Amino acid sequence: MFESLQRTLGDAIKRLRGRGRLTEANIREALEEVRIALLDADVNHQVARDFLDRVSKKAVGQEVLRTLNPGEQILKILYDELVSLMGPVDTSLPKPGKDGPAVIMLCGLQGQGKTTTAAKLALTALNKGRKPLLVAADLQRPAAMEQLRILGEQLNVPVHIEPGTYDERGNRTGGPGAVQVCKNGVARAKQLLRDLVILDTAGRLHVAEMPMEELRQIDRTIQPDHAYFVCDALTGQDAVNSAKAFNDALELNGVILTKMDGDARGGAALSVKEVTKVPIKFLGMGEKLDRLEEFRPEGLAQRILGQGDILSLVDKVTRVQAEITEEERLRQQKKLEKGTFSLDDFRKQMEMLKKMGSAKDLLASMPGMGNMMPAGQDPDQSLRRIQGMIDAMTKAERADPDLIDYNRRLRIAKGSGTKAEEVKQLLNQFEQARGLMKMFAGQSMFEKIKAMTNLGKMGAFMPGARIAAKGDTGHRKSPRERAMERKKKKKG
Repeated sequence: MFESLQRTLGDAIKRLRGRGRLTEANIREALEEVRIALLDADVNHQVARDFLDRVSKKAVGQEVLRTLNPGEQILKILYDELVSLMGPVDTSLPKPGKDGPAVIMLCGLQGQGKTTTAAKLALTALNKGRKPLLVAADLQRPAAMEQLRILGEQLNVPVHIEPGTYDERGNRTGGPGAVQVCKNGVARAKQLLRDLVILDTAGRLHVAEMPMEELRQIDRTIQPDHAYFVCDALTGQDAVNSAKAFNDALELNGVILTKMDGDARGGAALSVKEVTKVPIKFLGMGEKLDRLEEFRPEGLAQRILGQGDILSLVDKVTRVQAEITEEERLRQQKKLEKGTFSLDDFRKQMEMLKKMGSAKDLLASMPGMGNMMPAGQDPDQSLRRIQGMIDAMTKAERADPDLIDYNRRLRIAKGSGTKAEEVKQLLNQFEQARGLMKMFAGQSMFEKIKAMTNLGKMGAFMPGARIAAKGDTGHRKSPRERAMERKKKKKG
């Protein structure tokens, strides 16, 4: 997300930095480019205009024009105003009361990801030490109740479901209504000593078709602690308009934007708070249940400005590292130190990366890395091609890449649907990666990320770039030369 916005803002700021002296005229010229970029990102036009008015008033002030580095100062102004535009945000879950559990009500249009988000929110609560219960109050779609039941089983979280009868059109003709189901769900949560109830309510394809009165009755009867509107970020400006309609009916406490890992232009994230005065609470970043992130305006502002989001990256890495046993970690470190780190190990590392989310998202989280991938190139597809090439190798080749000569490269390329040049490039990248990982062995995760970030800023990860070690002449030895060197070492 935000790729085009990042590039346009980056180009405008570079031009400002290149000026010997800034004037009101060239500042306003650069901000006009920012305005076009915001509108292209589907930001509400009034929000874009007000935002740039505030930036302009600060940017053309004498304190900016007189600074030694006015480009950096304007970058700081843009950052502060973006954070102000989207924040502040409190992502804490409501606490249970004396008489019973806290209640969160999810609402939104059909197909926006409410049911999956309900399960993601339950997992978030579990990770915070809470005891959630899910209530299937979307009675218009029996499939939604079944989906919630399956998700609840995966999380080992109880789900309150009350079946009914339906006519040939899918209308519910028998069984308790949504309000009663919610009341019964809260009562059951008290019996089971659960401290959080999450209500998954019904939706329709359009706002005009929504059963708003039913939602109001649930709101009045249950009096949930928080009411969240769930919407698909890909719908752009429509997401903002829908959030406003739901807020007028229910007085929302927050918004959850789903599918933020897709090609969302970002307009909803930048507009929803300003238009509705309702903060974004969480971001859905994929289909997996652990892909619900707490919304951090500071992190998103940094990513929009191409500065990355280190805190978000550290959180993802920490979560994935928790799955690695201490024994496995020590085994990998010893292999790095001995220089026996193989392509099989390299592939395992890529599998761990996939658990952290999309490669594009990870690159965007690292300062200086977001714009290094050429436009139109999909990092996730590149990872899949690399995995395919490794899978096409023999066990011996994966253990000792020096065995792979030209003929073997041809065979691997044919078996993986790639080109021999790509196999050669993979081997070069593996050597670089092995060298970097050996260099970082023993460092803390934060130190590793910091080191990777600095290398990214230097262009170390650009296509064809190499990390030169001491005594490195830039010549990559052939497999035959490296084999001869190994023989000499053994004889010695």
